[in-house]
Amino acid sequence: MKLAENINEYFLHYIWKNKLFDTENLIDDEGNQIEILSVGMHNTDAGPDFFNAKIKIGDTVWAGNVEIHLNSSDWYKHNHHKDKAYNNVILQVVVINDKEIFTQDKKKTPSLILKFDEQFLKKYSELSKNKENIPCRNFIACVDKFYLNNWLTNLLIERAEQKTEFVKSLFEFKNNNWEEVFYILTAKAFGFKVNALPFEMLAKSLPSIILAKHKNDKFQIEALLFGQAGMLNDNTIFDDYYLKLKKEYTFLKTKYKLQPIENHLWKFLRIRPSNFPPIRISQFADLIFKSSHLFSKILEVKHISALEKMFDIQANTYWTTHYTFGKETRPKAKKFGKSAVNSVLINTVIPILFLYGKEKDKPKITEKAINFLENIKAEKNNITKKWEDAGLEIKNAYFTQSLIQLYNEYCTKKRCLDCRIGHLIIQNT
Repeated sequence: MKLAENINEYFLHYIWKNKLFDTENLIDDEGNQIEILSVGMHNTDAGPDFFNAKIKIGDTVWAGNVEIHLNSSDWYKHNHHKDKAYNNVILQVVVINDKEIFTQDKKKTPSLILKFDEQFLKKYSELSKNKENIPCRNFIACVDKFYLNNWLTNLLIERAEQKTEFVKSLFEFKNNNWEEVFYILTAKAFGFKVNALPFEMLAKSLPSIILAKHKNDKFQIEALLFGQAGMLNDNTIFDDYYLKLKKEYTFLKTKYKLQPIENHLWKFLRIRPSNFPPIRISQFADLIFKSSHLFSKILEVKHISALEKMFDIQANTYWTTHYTFGKETRPKAKKFGKSAVNSVLINTVIPILFLYGKEKDKPKITEKAINFLENIKAEKNNITKKWEDAGLEIKNAYFTQSLIQLYNEYCTKKRCLDCRIGHLIIQNT
């Protein structure tokens, strides 16, 4: 076989896993007839490449592991001959058989030369060497819609699970309290990317049960949030609203024995003024004031319009003429905009709803989460534009989230062999 210069074990794993090799007249390096009964289970962690394979060598059926290399001598380069974990390897699969191999317990392991259609390698080389952001951009628009949508559904679930991975540690931190966890994650979402961490720290420093005790007093909620954010320590600001907040927080801080986070954690540079932390904190205070037990209410919501209405919030009227404390500006109401609402719903609310349905074995809630995405307008960003330029019609957030996952986790990492589109291209010989 004429080998391309970029052949690698990643590609060989793909060929073996999908049984795309010549299965007729297989012979090992000692001349024994071989029949592949099962290629085994692909192992992506340390140890042999495939577990629990079943191979018939001569008249004997062997069950064990399979190791794959470009050259059989790689067995020694990788020090498998010194590792007990490889003693149960029943077959080494190679492209070039240049050396006999022995396990750590001195047993000879047979080697099989892998033979496959060079077109598979050619197609893979074209994808892996393609310098486009989306290697298959000239092909994807022609993919059968049903096939593509099935793959996008898997990607959407994969993205939702990635987004909620962080939640599992929060459950331990908050004793599996869904309301508290949701409160922290929603706060984090209000910080968007730049101020996500200080918002999360703020929420963790101020349990929602304390805010719940003041659910009928918006000013006290504001005082608690701004105080815990470390924003009420400036002795050079003398406007009436600021001083009242400061006085109220001083009392509440002592009452609840609170410790604020550091003010320097908040970032203002290269952020649009409408996204400044004080504006977002005030909007978050409005959400807390209007919606106690927010997560319980979201679980009952049936239509996206009702969900969006819950986030119909705006900053205190003080912020109509301010972006920071003590500095007056031209009047402008600081409403939580449509794009901000969609961002919080897409990246936080809906993934948590999805996780809840999955963890509680309530498929209707999981299905509802996906339906919500289908009824949210498609996101507009650099990634979605690349897919549109490739000829895809992006109808809603369901598609944008799936395609963002595809781009970030497969296209940019050149994981074409793990992608169903790449799979289709490579095997379409």
